[in-house]
Amino acid sequence: MKTIKMSFSLMLAIIVALVSSCKVDKIEPLEKNTNAPGPVSNVKFTAGPGNAVLTYALPTDKDLLYVKAIYTLANGRVMEVKASYYGNTLTVEGFGDTDEHEVKLYAVNRSEIASAPVSIKVKPLENPIWGVFRSMKALADFGGLRFTATNPAKADLAIEILTEDSKGRMMPTTKNIYTSTVDIDQAIRGYDPVQRKFAITIRDRWLNYSDTLYTTLIPLFEAEIPKTGYKAVTLPSDVALHTATALTGLWDADLLNWPKVMMSSSAVLTPQWVTFDIGKLSALSRIVIWDYPEYLNGRTYFYGGNLLDFEIWGTDNPPSDGSFTNWTKLGTFKAKKPSGAAYGANTTEDIAAGQAGLNYTFDAGIPKVRYLRIKSLKNWQGTTFMSIGELQVYGDPR
Repeated sequence: MKTIKMSFSLMLAIIVALVSSCKVDKIEPLEKNTNAPGPVSNVKFTAGPGNAVLTYALPTDKDLLYVKAIYTLANGRVMEVKASYYGNTLTVEGFGDTDEHEVKLYAVNRSEIASAPVSIKVKPLENPIWGVFRSMKALADFGGLRFTATNPAKADLAIEILTEDSKGRMMPTTKNIYTSTVDIDQAIRGYDPVQRKFAITIRDRWLNYSDTLYTTLIPLFEAEIPKTGYKAVTLPSDVALHTATALTGLWDADLLNWPKVMMSSSAVLTPQWVTFDIGKLSALSRIVIWDYPEYLNGRTYFYGGNLLDFEIWGTDNPPSDGSFTNWTKLGTFKAKKPSGAAYGANTTEDIAAGQAGLNYTFDAGIPKVRYLRIKSLKNWQGTTFMSIGELQVYGDPR
């Protein structure tokens, strides 16, 4: 028994010694220079839209690591921006007004010791939300509201839309638009053709808001033309298809997967077209086309055989010889890549637009039609073959 007690005591002592010798690891700078670096000097700024670009001279401290700016936005949000010591410029942004704002600059060394602050007052130019707001126009569209605006600064913006509920209260929708494109042309849909009030406001990513545009309008009637009535039509002048695909790939509810798409012959380099029946004589409002995303860096839209310049034709009686006799051109269209990025490159906004489908609206007053023809003039690759994942036609079949 005595031996057992001694062994237990020894073990307890060892454990206590081990625990007491353990130290909590603490992340600290590798260098330990407690002397503050010299401040930046000769600070100047150039005003930009909602921002200011600061330039300065760096101190001569050899262990300088970065320069940081601290400032407060009008909404009370404290901002901190850092810039490497390899350069001498720093951008402060997020300003929603054109008032003067104080910015404090600090030089920081490798021991995370900051210099005394150097203050400068900056006066930014107008935030892009205001120019976008002033340029905005809102009109009744099929199934909802269509609005256009210009965003020359290509600012990252959210367009927030509210509409009245059954009790007349203005409530947020789930149809906000996020864009950085120059020419904004967007629509929200899904509303009945009854008078409705909408409110639209512009917000940037720093939560600066424009004024609110209010409009009361009646959405135009439209309905989906049911895909169950779509049928393939093959006329003498229609282009041949890729041997693995069929025209039914346009309406099989599969947007992505090969070969459940429609791809036409790449051997034809002149304008080419395909024809199909939508099943009902209808006054058409728009067509939504989902481009087939090619396998490039994942899946890539606005690429290859995706339509760039094209026409939509319609008729109620297509001639059997495949000519364009009796056909009416319903619209000439050009696909727009939201970001304007280089060919083969997609931004998040580009991908979202491709996944949602591209809307092409027909002018009011076109004749009722039952048969449609898609005529490709030019694809994104620069030839004329078509790669289409899916389509949906809308209008009034009553």
